[in-house]
Amino acid sequence: MATLFISDLHLHPSRPAILAGFLGFLEQQQGRAEAIYILGDLFEAWIGDDDPEPVYAPVRAGLRRCVSAGTPVYVMRGNRDFLIGERFGNESGCRLIADPTRIELYGVPTLLMHGDALCTDDRDYQAMRQRLRDPHWQRQVLALPVAARRELATRARELSTFSNQNKDEHIMDVNQDEVLRTIRARCVDLLIHGHTHRPAAHRLQLGERQVTRIDLGNWYSAGRALVVDAAGWRWLEVDCPG
Repeated sequence: MATLFISDLHLHPSRPAILAGFLGFLEQQQGRAEAIYILGDLFEAWIGDDDPEPVYAPVRAGLRRCVSAGTPVYVMRGNRDFLIGERFGNESGCRLIADPTRIELYGVPTLLMHGDALCTDDRDYQAMRQRLRDPHWQRQVLALPVAARRELATRARELSTFSNQNKDEHIMDVNQDEVLRTIRARCVDLLIHGHTHRPAAHRLQLGERQVTRIDLGNWYSAGRALVVDAAGWRWLEVDCPG
Protein backbone atom coordinates (compact mmCIF):
# COMPACT_ATOMS: atom_id res chain seq x y z
CA MET A 1 0.00 0.00 0.00
CA ALA A 2 1.02 3.61 -0.57
CA THR A 3 0.48 6.99 1.04
CA LEU A 4 -0.75 9.83 -1.18
CA PHE A 5 -0.17 13.58 -0.89
CA ILE A 6 -2.09 16.38 -2.61
CA SER A 7 -2.52 20.11 -2.09
CA ASP A 8 -3.88 23.30 -3.64
CA LEU A 9 -7.01 21.87 -5.23
CA HIS A 10 -8.78 25.21 -4.70
CA LEU A 11 -12.20 23.58 -4.95
CA HIS A 12 -14.89 26.11 -5.89
CA PRO A 13 -18.38 26.02 -7.46
CA SER A 14 -16.93 27.63 -10.60
CA ARG A 15 -14.58 24.65 -11.18
CA PRO A 16 -16.85 21.58 -11.47
CA ALA A 17 -14.30 19.51 -13.42
CA ILE A 18 -11.73 19.69 -10.62
CA LEU A 19 -14.43 18.88 -8.08
CA ALA A 20 -15.46 15.81 -10.10
CA GLY A 21 -11.82 14.78 -10.48
CA PHE A 22 -11.26 14.98 -6.75
CA LEU A 23 -14.36 12.92 -5.94
CA GLY A 24 -13.25 10.33 -8.50
CA PHE A 25 -9.79 10.28 -6.96
CA LEU A 26 -11.24 9.60 -3.51
CA GLU A 27 -13.44 6.83 -4.85
CA GLN A 28 -10.50 5.22 -6.62
CA GLN A 29 -8.22 5.35 -3.58
CA GLN A 30 -10.63 4.56 -0.75
CA GLY A 31 -9.73 1.29 0.90
CA ARG A 32 -6.62 1.00 -1.31
CA ALA A 33 -4.33 3.80 -0.15
CA GLU A 34 -2.76 3.55 3.29
CA ALA A 35 -3.52 7.24 3.89
CA ILE A 36 -4.21 10.49 2.05
CA TYR A 37 -2.72 13.80 3.17
CA ILE A 38 -4.17 17.10 1.90
CA LEU A 39 -1.58 19.79 2.60
CA GLY A 40 -3.67 22.94 2.49
CA ASP A 41 -5.93 24.90 0.15
CA LEU A 42 -8.37 22.08 -0.45
CA PHE A 43 -10.84 24.93 -1.01
CA GLU A 44 -10.46 28.18 -2.89
CA ALA A 45 -11.94 29.94 0.12
CA TRP A 46 -13.42 28.46 3.28
CA ILE A 47 -15.47 31.02 5.19
CA GLY A 48 -16.39 28.71 8.06
CA ASP A 49 -17.79 25.27 8.74
CA ASP A 50 -21.33 26.71 8.70
CA ASP A 51 -21.10 27.75 5.04
CA PRO A 52 -24.31 26.46 3.40
CA GLU A 53 -22.75 26.21 -0.09
CA PRO A 54 -24.35 23.00 -1.51
CA VAL A 55 -21.40 22.18 -3.79
CA TYR A 56 -19.27 21.29 -0.77
CA ALA A 57 -21.70 18.69 0.62
CA PRO A 58 -20.44 15.99 -1.83
CA VAL A 59 -16.88 16.80 -0.76
CA ARG A 60 -17.63 16.10 2.87
CA ALA A 61 -19.56 12.96 1.91
CA GLY A 62 -16.77 11.72 -0.39
CA LEU A 63 -14.17 12.22 2.31
CA ARG A 64 -16.29 10.35 4.85
CA ARG A 65 -16.79 7.40 2.46
CA CYS A 66 -13.04 7.25 1.94
CA VAL A 67 -12.35 7.21 5.67
CA SER A 68 -15.11 4.67 6.29
CA ALA A 69 -13.57 2.39 3.65
CA GLY A 70 -10.36 2.26 5.68
CA THR A 71 -8.23 5.06 4.21
CA PRO A 72 -7.66 7.84 6.75
CA VAL A 73 -7.56 11.38 5.37
CA TYR A 74 -5.46 14.07 7.03
CA VAL A 75 -6.18 17.73 6.29
CA MET A 76 -3.80 20.62 6.88
CA ARG A 77 -5.15 24.15 6.68
CA GLY A 78 -3.72 26.41 3.97
CA ASN A 79 -3.79 30.13 3.33
CA ARG A 80 -7.16 29.88 1.57
CA ASP A 81 -8.94 27.55 3.99
CA PHE A 82 -7.41 28.47 7.34
CA LEU A 83 -10.92 28.66 8.86
CA ILE A 84 -11.53 24.91 8.55
CA GLY A 85 -12.61 23.78 12.00
CA GLU A 86 -13.56 20.81 14.10
CA ARG A 87 -17.09 20.65 12.68
CA PHE A 88 -15.68 20.02 9.21
CA GLY A 89 -13.45 17.31 10.64
CA ASN A 90 -16.37 15.63 12.37
CA GLU A 91 -18.65 15.80 9.33
CA SER A 92 -16.01 14.59 6.87
CA GLY A 93 -14.26 12.10 9.12
CA CYS A 94 -10.92 13.78 8.37
CA ARG A 95 -8.23 14.38 10.95
CA LEU A 96 -6.99 17.96 11.09
CA ILE A 97 -3.22 18.25 11.43
CA ALA A 98 -0.94 21.14 12.33
CA ASP A 99 1.34 23.03 9.98
CA PRO A 100 4.04 21.75 10.16
CA THR A 101 3.61 18.06 11.00
CA ARG A 102 6.47 15.56 11.27
CA ILE A 103 5.87 11.90 10.37
CA GLU A 104 7.85 8.74 9.73
CA LEU A 105 7.17 7.85 6.09
CA TYR A 106 8.28 4.27 5.45
CA GLY A 107 11.33 4.81 7.62
CA VAL A 108 12.10 8.30 6.27
CA PRO A 109 11.73 11.21 8.72
CA THR A 110 9.46 13.59 6.82
CA LEU A 111 8.10 17.09 7.40
CA LEU A 112 4.73 18.10 5.96
CA MET A 113 3.91 21.78 5.43
CA HIS A 114 1.50 23.89 3.45
CA GLY A 115 4.57 25.79 2.29
CA ASP A 116 3.67 29.44 2.67
CA ALA A 117 5.79 29.78 5.82
CA LEU A 118 8.83 29.01 3.65
CA CYS A 119 8.25 32.03 1.39
CA THR A 120 10.10 34.41 3.68
CA ASP A 121 11.21 36.80 0.90
CA ASP A 122 7.57 37.95 0.61
CA ARG A 123 7.51 40.04 3.76
CA ASP A 124 4.10 41.58 3.06
CA TYR A 125 2.59 38.13 2.76
CA GLN A 126 4.27 36.89 5.95
CA ALA A 127 2.79 39.82 7.88
CA MET A 128 -0.65 39.02 6.50
CA ARG A 129 -0.17 35.31 7.26
CA GLN A 130 0.55 36.07 10.89
CA ARG A 131 -2.71 37.98 11.14
CA LEU A 132 -4.79 35.34 9.36
CA ARG A 133 -3.50 32.61 11.70
CA ASP A 134 -4.26 34.64 14.83
CA PRO A 135 -7.02 32.83 16.81
CA HIS A 136 -8.51 36.09 18.12
CA TRP A 137 -8.86 37.53 14.61
CA GLN A 138 -10.37 34.26 13.35
CA ARG A 139 -12.98 34.29 16.12
CA GLN A 140 -13.94 37.83 15.14
CA VAL A 141 -14.35 36.84 11.50
CA LEU A 142 -16.37 33.72 12.30
CA ALA A 143 -18.75 35.85 14.38
CA LEU A 144 -19.76 37.76 11.22
CA PRO A 145 -22.80 36.66 9.17
CA VAL A 146 -22.09 34.18 6.35
CA ALA A 147 -22.85 36.79 3.66
CA ALA A 148 -20.34 39.22 5.18
CA ARG A 149 -17.66 36.52 5.37
CA ARG A 150 -18.29 35.55 1.76
CA GLU A 151 -17.86 39.16 0.65
CA LEU A 152 -14.70 39.43 2.73
CA ALA A 153 -13.27 36.30 1.08
CA THR A 154 -14.08 37.62 -2.39
CA ARG A 155 -12.31 40.90 -1.71
CA ALA A 156 -9.33 39.08 -0.22
CA ARG A 157 -8.94 36.92 -3.35
CA GLU A 158 -9.13 39.98 -5.60
CA LEU A 159 -6.53 41.78 -3.51
CA SER A 160 -4.25 38.73 -3.54
CA THR A 161 -4.49 38.43 -7.32
CA PHE A 162 -3.71 42.11 -7.80
CA SER A 163 -0.81 42.00 -5.34
CA ASN A 164 0.77 38.91 -6.91
CA GLN A 165 0.68 40.46 -10.38
CA ASN A 166 3.12 43.10 -9.18
CA LYS A 167 5.61 40.77 -7.49
CA ASP A 168 8.65 39.07 -8.94
CA GLU A 169 8.21 35.31 -9.27
CA HIS A 170 11.16 34.48 -7.05
CA ILE A 171 9.68 36.46 -4.15
CA MET A 172 6.64 34.16 -4.09
CA ASP A 173 8.76 31.00 -4.13
CA VAL A 174 10.32 29.32 -1.11
CA ASN A 175 13.50 30.75 0.33
CA GLN A 176 16.29 28.16 0.02
CA ASP A 177 17.97 29.14 3.28
CA GLU A 178 14.64 28.85 5.11
CA VAL A 179 14.06 25.42 3.58
CA LEU A 180 17.44 24.15 4.79
CA ARG A 181 17.01 25.77 8.19
CA THR A 182 13.61 24.10 8.61
CA ILE A 183 14.87 20.69 7.50
CA ARG A 184 17.82 20.94 9.89
CA ALA A 185 15.70 22.15 12.81
CA ARG A 186 13.13 19.36 12.36
CA CYS A 187 15.76 16.66 11.79
CA VAL A 188 14.15 15.28 8.62
CA ASP A 189 15.37 13.97 5.28
CA LEU A 190 12.25 14.77 3.25
CA LEU A 191 10.09 17.90 3.08
CA ILE A 192 6.73 17.74 1.27
CA HIS A 193 4.72 20.93 0.75
CA GLY A 194 2.36 22.82 -1.52
CA HIS A 195 1.40 26.50 -1.90
CA THR A 196 3.89 27.64 -4.54
CA HIS A 197 2.26 25.72 -7.42
CA ARG A 198 5.62 24.57 -8.77
CA PRO A 199 5.50 20.75 -8.90
CA ALA A 200 9.02 19.34 -8.71
CA ALA A 201 11.44 17.33 -6.61
CA HIS A 202 14.63 19.07 -5.46
CA ARG A 203 17.77 17.34 -4.17
CA LEU A 204 19.56 19.54 -1.66
CA GLN A 205 22.89 19.27 0.10
CA LEU A 206 22.73 19.78 3.85
CA GLY A 207 26.21 19.41 5.27
CA GLU A 208 27.34 15.89 4.46
CA ARG A 209 23.91 14.49 3.67
CA GLN A 210 21.43 14.83 0.85
CA VAL A 211 17.86 15.82 1.57
CA THR A 212 14.81 16.20 -0.66
CA ARG A 213 12.11 18.83 -1.04
CA ILE A 214 8.99 17.95 -3.04
CA ASP A 215 6.54 20.63 -4.16
CA LEU A 216 3.12 19.11 -4.88
CA GLY A 217 1.80 21.66 -7.36
CA ASN A 218 -1.84 22.65 -7.87
CA TRP A 219 -5.02 21.28 -9.44
CA TYR A 220 -5.84 24.22 -11.71
CA SER A 221 -5.80 22.51 -15.12
CA ALA A 222 -5.38 18.88 -14.01
CA GLY A 223 -5.01 16.82 -10.89
CA ARG A 224 -1.79 15.35 -9.55
CA ALA A 225 -0.89 13.33 -6.47
CA LEU A 226 2.41 12.27 -4.98
CA VAL A 227 2.46 8.53 -4.31
CA VAL A 228 4.97 7.27 -1.74
CA ASP A 229 5.61 3.68 -0.68
CA ALA A 230 8.50 1.66 0.71
CA ALA A 231 10.10 1.54 -2.76
CA GLY A 232 10.14 5.30 -3.34
CA TRP A 233 7.86 7.91 -4.85
CA ARG A 234 6.15 8.76 -8.14
CA TRP A 235 3.56 11.16 -9.57
CA LEU A 236 -0.01 10.07 -10.24
CA GLU A 237 -1.99 12.06 -12.78
CA VAL A 238 -5.67 12.43 -11.84
CA ASP A 239 -8.34 12.65 -14.52
CA CYS A 240 -10.58 15.70 -14.21
CA PRO A 241 -13.34 15.19 -16.81
CA GLY A 242 -14.49 18.27 -18.68
